[in-house]
Amino acid sequence: MSVQTVSARGSRIGRLLGQFVRFAVVGGSGVVVNMAVAVVMNKMHGGSANATRVMFPIPGTDLNFRFSSLVWIVSFLIANTYNYQLNRSWTFRGTGRGWWKGFWQFLAIGAVAALIGMVLKALMMSPGNPLSLRGPWFDAWTWRHGGSLLAQLEDACHSPEYVAHAASILITMPINFIVNKVWTFRGRGAAAADVVAPEPADGPAGAVDEAPQERV
Repeated sequence: MSVQTVSARGSRIGRLLGQFVRFAVVGGSGVVVNMAVAVVMNKMHGGSANATRVMFPIPGTDLNFRFSSLVWIVSFLIANTYNYQLNRSWTFRGTGRGWWKGFWQFLAIGAVAALIGMVLKALMMSPGNPLSLRGPWFDAWTWRHGGSLLAQLEDACHSPEYVAHAASILITMPINFIVNKVWTFRGRGAAAADVVAPEPADGPAGAVDEAPQERV
């Protein structure tokens, strides 16, 4: 393996690692935005204890659409737009797609991950299944009204609504990175940059083997 090949592969790995770290930083700040929207919506609805209230039944099923699912959808849309702009301008600089085309692709990918997350959150919020967030940590906590920021954060950690919301975000984040890397934010000429040319089978790089010519 030539020095040039090793350098090219090292550069590619470094570029991918850098993108993942930046994506994680953006995603982390997006989690803050997402959770902030969830907190505001729940506060306006009388607190997270009311998150499981039924808004309307889902036609043709025994299921109900609850306020918790509305919180998930609204917070996803706001955080998704925030994440898209930061990823476009920082994480995956040099993308060849226009803003709106990239946005709809990012939204479509995020919507699939969000649907998975919404199902996971609903399972964690519903009793009677293995993912349900039940037990002394959640059920035996004495809720406080108001108090310091630290006290409110402690309450949030004992809230199935907030814990399920945060867990669903973290579980679906890798899906967003992998698919967006290979589709939404693929830059111009990225395919060529990520491919390392193979070395010749014999001889040093750049050498050309010529067949011996026969004298006449």
